[in-house]
Amino acid sequence: MAGHSQFKNIMHRKGRQDSVRSKMFSKLAREITVAAKAGLPDPSMNASLRLAIQNAKAQSMPKDNIDRAIKKAAGSEGENYEQIRYEGYGPGGTAVIVEALTDNRNRTASNVRSTFTKAGGALGETGSVSFSFDHVGEITYKLAVGDADKVMEAAIEAGADDVTTDEDGHTILCGFEALNEVSKALETALGEAETVKIVWKPQNTVPVDEEKAVSVMKLIDVLEDDDDVQAVYSNFEVSDEIMAKLSA
Repeated sequence: MAGHSQFKNIMHRKGRQDSVRSKMFSKLAREITVAAKAGLPDPSMNASLRLAIQNAKAQSMPKDNIDRAIKKAAGSEGENYEQIRYEGYGPGGTAVIVEALTDNRNRTASNVRSTFTKAGGALGETGSVSFSFDHVGEITYKLAVGDADKVMEAAIEAGADDVTTDEDGHTILCGFEALNEVSKALETALGEAETVKIVWKPQNTVPVDEEKAVSVMKLIDVLEDDDDVQAVYSNFEVSDEIMAKLSA
């Protein structure tokens, strides 16, 4: 099984929930502000802002926080953030993509490079690993929304490309250009999604042993803990047996 989603569950179960939530709210607020600055501060007229708000609500971010983030953009307050993608290799020959929003490119690049080096990996050039990932739209729903057949039917009608259902919920994939259209159609059929975002999905995964799995997980955890980093994607794969040991 691909390791990233299970890894996040493990890390959250092991504690730090309060600090993780606070940092997550800050990053979600940054996404909202950037989206609002890039277009209109009205989510009905700004698809990126609509998605950012939807994801913030899915993480139980208070409405006051969301409103402040929008007003910050409308009032031209705060820093101007730049979207940057970093690519590199982690332990065990795994590929890693890091997406950041930063007001200081040099600081962020230095931090990301240092994190890769300390983990025994290496930061590469843009394009060095992204060719082995697909840039797609991802929409998730909780299991309570309906069974797999119901979600599959709704996804086909909405124009999605793929659907998977497991114990964590339903995951629907589509072309990233079609994300707004597909998510709106699914919202009509199934209600509001848990998350709607653009992700990097590995075309193939790289199996790693327990030692390498722990090293990759630590690399991702440190990267995600950086204030400038919005998301991290990797192609490492961990067997159910190893995942069970790590979860214990």
